[in-house]
Amino acid sequence: MRSPDSTPCRPPWAVAAVIAAAGALAACGSSPSKDDADAAKNTITCQWSGERLVIRFDAGEARLLMPDGDRVSLYQIPAASGARYSNGIFELRGKGMEMQLIQNGNAMPLVDCQPYQVPKAN
Repeated sequence: MRSPDSTPCRPPWAVAAVIAAAGALAACGSSPSKDDADAAKNTITCQWSGERLVIRFDAGEARLLMPDGDRVSLYQIPAASGARYSNGIFELRGKGMEMQLIQNGNAMPLVDCQPYQVPKAN
C-alpha cells in the first residue's frame, strides 16, 4: 500500500494489535498484559458520522483505525493551541477529548471521545 505521494506507508501498527490482543485476552479469560495496558493509555475512541473511530497517539503522529478497517497515519504539525496532525488528506485537530477530523476540507466533529478501555477478563 502506498500513500498519496507514492511513498511507502508504514506497516500495520499497534492499535490493531491492541484491539486484537484485547479480544483474544477477553476470550481466554486472561487479564491484559502491561504492554496492552500501556498502549491503551495513548488510545481514544470516538464516534465519527455515527461509526467508531480509534485513535492512537504516538511520538509525533496519530494513527487512526477507520470504521471500515483502513489505517491512516497522521503526522504532528505545529498548532497555536491543542494538537494538530495531518497527512494532506485528513487533518485531526483538537484539545483534550474535543476533536474534529477534517477530510478534503470538510470538518466533522468527533463525538463521545473517551479513553480506550481494554476489555476485562470475565
